[in-house]
Amino acid sequence: MKRRLLVAAGVAAALTGVAACGSDSSDDKKDNKPGTANSAPAPANGKTVRVWLMKDTVTDEYAAQFKAKFEADHPGAKLDIQIQQWNGIGQKITSALASNDAPDVIEAGNTQIAQYAASGGLMDLTSKIDAIGGSKDWNPGLAEPGKVDGKTYGIPFYAANRVVLYNKEIFAKANLTPPKSRADWLAAAKQLNTGDQQGIYLPAQNWYVFASFLKDEGVDIATKTGDKWKANLDTPQAVAAVNFYKELNAAGKGPKDTDEKTQPDVIAADNGKTATFVEIPGQAAVVAKTNPALKDKFGFFPIPSKEAGKTAPVLTGGSDLMVPEASKNHDLAIDVVKQFSQDDWQTKLASNLGFLPAKLSLGATLTNDPGITTMTEGAKNGFATPNSPNWASVEENNPIKAYLTKVLTGGDPVAAGKEANASIEKTLNTKN
Repeated sequence: MKRRLLVAAGVAAALTGVAACGSDSSDDKKDNKPGTANSAPAPANGKTVRVWLMKDTVTDEYAAQFKAKFEADHPGAKLDIQIQQWNGIGQKITSALASNDAPDVIEAGNTQIAQYAASGGLMDLTSKIDAIGGSKDWNPGLAEPGKVDGKTYGIPFYAANRVVLYNKEIFAKANLTPPKSRADWLAAAKQLNTGDQQGIYLPAQNWYVFASFLKDEGVDIATKTGDKWKANLDTPQAVAAVNFYKELNAAGKGPKDTDEKTQPDVIAADNGKTATFVEIPGQAAVVAKTNPALKDKFGFFPIPSKEAGKTAPVLTGGSDLMVPEASKNHDLAIDVVKQFSQDDWQTKLASNLGFLPAKLSLGATLTNDPGITTMTEGAKNGFATPNSPNWASVEENNPIKAYLTKVLTGGDPVAAGKEANASIEKTLNTKN
């Protein structure tokens, strides 16, 4: 998904237990603590290791400390962390992978790995997973899109997913507690949607949220059988998901023809009269920066499932780490990825910037941050967009947005779903 999922105050301008990648047999024997690596550092021999990280992924302090540690462990090596801008990064990475002068490690959006793997320019990291620290407990929303045709090309780096932000004062006055099911959430939103107060702000085209409801009903946006993709927006499950979305949207003032881009400004301008909205936890700080009166007004709860007591699946955004085939320092590159994957560096990254660590168990330890704790609950059921190199092209025109607007303005959900399906399938099944 686009980097925008991870927008938060001062952070990046962008976000089922055990992932399927790697070997489980040796993972249980590792504690993945710094200093417990089972292989000696790669020889440096005066080499410079170039790492591309995206803007705002790490603080200057983090980068300096990481560099110092790596160079201390690899005498004679120089680590050059080069910060990249998100604008135009896709073409820049594509060009680098096709060149003879690629960087050694590249951070990329988790749903972009399939696109880069299709170019043939990425190193297959499957056999390196144990050396890096093992795949046990990887966030599935990062691990699955990092894997293409059974091979791992992207190593989970960090993640974020949406939660429900609720106005604590509004809930307290109504004697309400965070709901434990979709039905209870809808009932609360309807109850709180009164006068100039809205029960929820949910724009019609927030397809990330719809995708959670769709997955909660038991289907994905699209599934692949053999070499053919089939979209699922005309199914009974999609009808149930979009009808729930429609009811939720009606419990507030969410527009029928736009997405969530202006949501922080809308919530800030509403001046404490919005009971709930859906975003990453960092959006609370963005809203408060615009309207300081809303500082500390919002709490968090996971997007609930239709099954009471369970959390809904959540679309996961974030980044994986890749190693180009054209890297001249494969062994040192693997050591960079290994260091990024160690618990202390993962925890520091999450704590500094409000991200989720790559491992679910690490997120659960960060109990001093209620936003991270809530994201971690949802991340157990994390998933990603269809794992196709063509998915970015689907998002460019995004027929899911048009589908949602049609249904929320009175259109037939099956007919609108069939139309969206045709567009999605045409794009996903295009041979590059």
